[in-house]
Amino acid sequence: MSVAFRPARREDVPAIIALLRDDALGATREGEDLAPYLAAFDAMEAEGGNLTIVGEDAGRIIATYQVSFITGLSLRAMRRANVESVRVATDRRREGLGRAMFADIEARARAAGCGMIQLAMNATRTETFKFYEGVGYTPSHVGWKRMLD
Repeated sequence: MSVAFRPARREDVPAIIALLRDDALGATREGEDLAPYLAAFDAMEAEGGNLTIVGEDAGRIIATYQVSFITGLSLRAMRRANVESVRVATDRRREGLGRAMFADIEARARAAGCGMIQLAMNATRTETFKFYEGVGYTPSHVGWKRMLD
């Protein structure tokens, strides 16, 4: 496996959105119009501390995740990394890319001074649940969402 993880560039956005669409849930939530995704990417770049990372192999984007570094007061003012939008291309799953991706996440979190990595996942992703437990994550919280009009 020769995947290299690097910060995404604007020209990677179409490939990232294709990865987000590459499952049953993503296929129903992601749109075709790239304009809002490009605007969001630009806003994330301007924010700082909010990165999209891609895994690239032989010029092809085969994995992605988003990590945001959060400074807070709780847990003795522990800085944390929040991970979202974790995806590996369907045809590249079960090759160890997920483990490599989470090693990259951990290295970036440590470099940013974080003492914890947190993430949430859709409860219907039972295989993903097993994967997260397998790489050392504990299901410690119940998540709640409310969509705003």
